[in-house]
Amino acid sequence: MVRSESKGRPSEARSRLLDTACRLFYTEGIRAVGVDRIATEAQVTRATFYRHFASKEDLVLAYLGEADTVMRRRADDAVAAGLPAADTIRTLSKSIARGIQSPGHRGCAFLNAVAEFPDPGHPVHRAVLAHRQWFLDKVTELLGDIRETPAKAAAQHFVMMRDGATAAGCLFDPVLVCDTFLQGVEGLLRNHVTGRTTQPSAS
Repeated sequence: MVRSESKGRPSEARSRLLDTACRLFYTEGIRAVGVDRIATEAQVTRATFYRHFASKEDLVLAYLGEADTVMRRRADDAVAAGLPAADTIRTLSKSIARGIQSPGHRGCAFLNAVAEFPDPGHPVHRAVLAHRQWFLDKVTELLGDIRETPAKAAAQHFVMMRDGATAAGCLFDPVLVCDTFLQGVEGLLRNHVTGRTTQPSAS
């Protein structure tokens, strides 16, 4: 991360560039938005852009880093409430639902990005996988606090439901989608407590 030399904080120009990129990449797609447009809308010169980001790829990774930070903050806030693990899962789920119902929701930033960068070796693709692994591990940890097995299988089901809800939320009635998602979470928690959660099919 490029930081201002004087205060050790991101410079105003960098912040404008990143804010602009986050808005445009999420609403219009990563490959559809070029460096010149981002610089123009952020009101900086092309030289200033490259002083803060070595390439567009670096900016894309910073964009995903911002999205990752938001999700980690949601998880941290849910855990910080000090509730039982099942209620922590419910709190996190409601936070996800609020995001789906927020104005301008256009799906999951990470799933959108990986669709544009399908090469498993590309840094953007790897950044998406790293975020998803963190999220799966976090949900597995929370579910493991309720019942150790089959926590991994239950967490995989949770992530799949979250993925489906975030995708459907920009296609159909987001309130209905979120109600369905939260009902699914309740069913998953009931099954997990009784040990009825099964390993997702590989097909």
